[in-house]
Amino acid sequence: MEYRDLQAFLTLCSTLHLGRAAEQLHMSPSTLSRRLARMEEEAGTVLVNRDSTPLVLTSAGERFRRHAEQTLVSWDTFRNEVNTRVSDLHGSLSLYCSVTASISILPDLLTRFRERYPLVDLRIQTGDAAESIPKVLSADADIVVAARPEQLEAGLTFRALTSSPLLFIAPRNMASVPQLDRVNPDWSRVPMVLSASGLARLRVNQWFSAKGLIPHIDAEVAGNEAIVSMVALGVGVGVVPELVLRNSPVSGRVRVLSVQPELEPFLIGVCAQSSRLEEPLIQALWKTAIAG
Repeated sequence: MEYRDLQAFLTLCSTLHLGRAAEQLHMSPSTLSRRLARMEEEAGTVLVNRDSTPLVLTSAGERFRRHAEQTLVSWDTFRNEVNTRVSDLHGSLSLYCSVTASISILPDLLTRFRERYPLVDLRIQTGDAAESIPKVLSADADIVVAARPEQLEAGLTFRALTSSPLLFIAPRNMASVPQLDRVNPDWSRVPMVLSASGLARLRVNQWFSAKGLIPHIDAEVAGNEAIVSMVALGVGVGVVPELVLRNSPVSGRVRVLSVQPELEPFLIGVCAQSSRLEEPLIQALWKTAIAG
């Protein structure tokens, strides 16, 4: 069992709500539920009674909570004892990510990195998430925070940090998209606002293809954040990662649609050229990220 599992369990204990705990952990409720099920399987017993609201820890769950707290305190004590010296590592390192990742993932990562490596000049670039993998392939960025592509290019190493469901979203005022005003909408007529390229677009295309349909594309944009804004304006239906929607200032003006089959979630993590992972600066940021 990993230390991250123990931290996830303690977060669940503090909220006693699967959705709120998942939000704090930057993962989907389904991912947290699977992680809890795995912990219960390893422990050999039920830790949380899921039939009540709020959730209730079983007697075994209470004992496991105390075990998790004691284990993490011991781990933190050990890390503090062996990592008291601030590193004198210095130089320049570039990192590329989407705007959403810069808001939701970078603050904690950069805080920990700065505490350990204050002399490293870290240059942050933000932009379209679809450009992340090309940036690291071309060495325009040393490390990127990105969604894992379906086929990872040879020579790259990816390490997942969190996951995010891929959601269909529509304007809060459904009257602006009359094609949705039916039990089984004709998706070939629904105006879509989609990424011009990237993993989300690929999965949307696969979803329509599986239904034998061609999407009616009303707008193509660069960046998932712009999709949420256009959907909020009533342009059409969009597809974005939950992480983007959660951090959008206009999230209250859109609604999530229930579609079948659901799209495969994004795995979001750090990616770098495999041959460069032993470079001191890249190794420092990489280890900081995956130790979070």
